[in-house]
Amino acid sequence: MGPAPSGHSRASYPRAVARADLDKQPSDVRRMFDAVAKRYDVTNDVLSLGQDRRWRRDVFDAVAPTGGELILDLAAGTGTSSQPFADAGATVVPCDFSLGMLQVGKAHRPRLRFTAGDGTRLPFADGVFDAVTISFGLRNIVDPLAGLREMRRVTRPGGRLVVCEFSHPTWRPFRVAYVEYLMRALPPIARTVSSSPDAYVYLAESIRAWPDQPSLAATIAETGWRRPEWRNLTGGIVALHRATA
Repeated sequence: MGPAPSGHSRASYPRAVARADLDKQPSDVRRMFDAVAKRYDVTNDVLSLGQDRRWRRDVFDAVAPTGGELILDLAAGTGTSSQPFADAGATVVPCDFSLGMLQVGKAHRPRLRFTAGDGTRLPFADGVFDAVTISFGLRNIVDPLAGLREMRRVTRPGGRLVVCEFSHPTWRPFRVAYVEYLMRALPPIARTVSSSPDAYVYLAESIRAWPDQPSLAATIAETGWRRPEWRNLTGGIVALHRATA
């Protein structure tokens, strides 16, 4: 894990996400996810070359749920990331602002407690969750800072935060190849497997514009979380951030 640096400037965070914010209107993002909901899980599996399954296992291990805990899985989509927590005996609340995603999730996982909610205004009381996790969704919240503060608000003192998000490969030649894949290869592949391939152009742009690991860790600390740290997955394509309320 890497620690958050102490000299981070708040001004650097909005600048890092400015390009992705150009098209990140909440209504547009919601419609985009509604449109991809039916083939979302299949498309993710193809585009990640199956790595999404490993990343979900890493998230599960980082949350380390125990029986009886109450866990919020924010931006849960169809509940693929939520089911392992329920299987482990925890009570999990999959929350998403895309009704299309929730409808597909309810059809496939009727026992999960799917809840509609905006990441900047969560429909939960203060301090009710033992752990909050969000995978590949913080990047899509219109105001990530507000989203992190809301996650802190609904987490009990001493509770855990786990953020799994696309990040920056640490080896420069790999980083160059990865950006080429995002911008050139990903959209054509998406056209063959996704129900809404244009959404994956946004995906590529938002990933490229997202802050690196130290910057995101510093932002997590800035929003009230303690002891932020991260671990790189798949060479830094994804970073797993953890913190404590």
